[in-house]
Amino acid sequence: MTKPTQSPKLLAQLSPEGLRQLAETQVKKNKDNKQAVLIENDTQKLLHELQVHQIELEMQNDELQQARITEKLHYRYTELFEFAPIAYFAFDLKGKITQVNLRGANLLGIDRVHLVGKSFVNYVTIPHRHSFNDCLAKVFQHKGIQSFEILVRVNKTTRWLNIEANLGITDTDCLAALIDVTERKQAENEQKLAASVFTYAREGITITDNNAIIIDVNDSFTRITGYSREEAIGQNPRFLQSSKETPEFFSSIYQALQKDGNWSGEIWNRRKNGEVYVEMTTISAVFNEQGIATHYIALSNDITPMKEHQTQLERIAHYDVLTNLPNRVLLADRLSQAMLQCRRHKHLLAVVFLDLDGFKAVNDMHGHDVGDDLLIALSVRMKEALREGDTLARIGGDEFVAVLTDLDKVEDCEPVLERLLLSASEPITVNNVIFNLSASIGITIYPQDNANADQLVRHADQAMYVAKGSGKNCYHLFDTAQDDAVRLHQENLEAIRNALDHHQFVLHYQPKVNMKTGIVIGVEALIRWQHPQRGLLNPIDFLPMIENNPMNIEVGEWVIDSALRQISAWQKMGLSLLNISVNIAAVQLQQPRFTQTLTSLLAAHPDVEPHYLELEVLETSALDDIHHISNIMHDCIALGVNFALDDFGTGYSSLTYLRRLPASMIKIDQSFVRDMLIDVDDLAIVESVIALAKSFKRGVIAEGVESIEHCKAILELGCDLAQGNGIAKPMPASDIPAWVDQWNPDVSWQTQ
Repeated sequence: MTKPTQSPKLLAQLSPEGLRQLAETQVKKNKDNKQAVLIENDTQKLLHELQVHQIELEMQNDELQQARITEKLHYRYTELFEFAPIAYFAFDLKGKITQVNLRGANLLGIDRVHLVGKSFVNYVTIPHRHSFNDCLAKVFQHKGIQSFEILVRVNKTTRWLNIEANLGITDTDCLAALIDVTERKQAENEQKLAASVFTYAREGITITDNNAIIIDVNDSFTRITGYSREEAIGQNPRFLQSSKETPEFFSSIYQALQKDGNWSGEIWNRRKNGEVYVEMTTISAVFNEQGIATHYIALSNDITPMKEHQTQLERIAHYDVLTNLPNRVLLADRLSQAMLQCRRHKHLLAVVFLDLDGFKAVNDMHGHDVGDDLLIALSVRMKEALREGDTLARIGGDEFVAVLTDLDKVEDCEPVLERLLLSASEPITVNNVIFNLSASIGITIYPQDNANADQLVRHADQAMYVAKGSGKNCYHLFDTAQDDAVRLHQENLEAIRNALDHHQFVLHYQPKVNMKTGIVIGVEALIRWQHPQRGLLNPIDFLPMIENNPMNIEVGEWVIDSALRQISAWQKMGLSLLNISVNIAAVQLQQPRFTQTLTSLLAAHPDVEPHYLELEVLETSALDDIHHISNIMHDCIALGVNFALDDFGTGYSSLTYLRRLPASMIKIDQSFVRDMLIDVDDLAIVESVIALAKSFKRGVIAEGVESIEHCKAILELGCDLAQGNGIAKPMPASDIPAWVDQWNPDVSWQTQ
């Protein structure tokens, strides 16, 4: 047999196509050769080898294709694992994280490099750790898929996770899918909360459909109404209505719900047992996505006890608890209504103020219980003395007010007044004791006394005091002339208010001097009213009118502020050595916030040193509360302000007062200085005050110095400081600089 022209090793290296071409060429060359049979055998062997090799190559190609498919599947699995919308974790037997996808890392908010190798239980809240460990153990015990919910905490936030875990193929890890169910859990909790609110709410809750048919009620509804849930469902809420509500009332509710979607108010209903009760109800519509009302929810509170209490309070608020007569509040209302009717029908009415004479002695001798019983008995008598339509009220203690209506003339009230006096003066027995009292009555007639309701009562009260002063057991008609005086006083107050608002007040200044050295030591600020019609008015013309009025404080603060402003202006002109003293009324000094107010006024003028301001306190006002006044003065002195004790000698002066009041200056009252030249008693007082001031190391100044002789006498007594018309009259601020520049002390003073 002829061997192949190529070695088997070389043949094996040829491709299938090359082997085929080689075989075909060999067959063609030996086609007619005698050794054709042998060659054919070699060819068969070659073809066999070729076929075997081809099969091997095809198998290798299949393996290569399968590897490529496997690689693609791996990439696909990796993509599915990494980018899956569900969080996947792999845990080992101890619960450590061996693998996690991107969704899992994002779910916990932690990078994967910080998760792998960590124990997952560290992220589980303590109450749920046992559940996690238990389910993990069951997985590795081949107990199948485990599904459970746990609460995890990461970065100070908590999330609810649903976990479905199963054993991996290798039996060495646990594969788990985690789904965030926080929103579902919150919705479930909200539903549970809503259900518990509905069940346990103290308010009765009624749910109706859009046809106002009840579809559900809660337990509180049953408790309030007495109807069971089964009895209420299917009914219209009107089945509870009482006869107190009108059809128009329910129509208004319907209109409000149609317009606003809600209504709130009180409804009188009837319980199952027939009892009428009142409830505070709020009805709200529930709308669907299209804005159509599908249901209505009513929340109701039984406020019957509160209404009963309110009725009691209203009774107490309008009626006297002891006598059951109208009190001051109800009297005011009835009097106002009577005044309206009086004007409408052109009639008169009388306001009668009655005060029992000698009633205080009854309480003192027999006790308040007996006094109360006496008041009750007398109130019954006095009420019987009135006509039908008249009102009798008790306004406090043993004071009563009656309103007599429909009078044609003043004299028509006289029979009623006589009966009232008789009812109070007739003997009356209480607790086996006979009492003999009387009454003093004051009357005012409307509209002759054209005042308001409160003023009418006050006018009748004023008239009652006149009756009491006239011997009691009588009545007195209010004097309108006296009321005119009151009205004039009110007009004066309004005028002063207007003057303050329109800056009509001005300050004049009276110099204070050292008569021996000739130095002007300061000025006293004196208020004046530049009246647009009456000209310049002195304080005596207007200050007494506001003595007990809050405007007194306001005027005082204006004076201090104006004085500080004037000091600033004079300093800029070079008169920096002048200080200003200001009179302080007692009511102003005793204000709780006086020191704070003074601090604010000083702060408003930062260029003025506080020691340039001196506050003059009346000795008589300081005596009202020596301890309180002393504390206030010390607080103000701490601010740098000085004090002078004004009008010294007119009050109950004592060494104790002088010692406790921290005033650095004492002013001798001008009433003593003015008459000291002709009255030896006044001279002695002046001399004593000067000696007293020196003993306590206080400065002393005489005010009211009217002549050169006064000045000489004061100097002889050892007082160098003085002010008064004998030195200079009060003058406007603009005149002070020229006066200071030109003034010289009298030559005779120098020799003293």
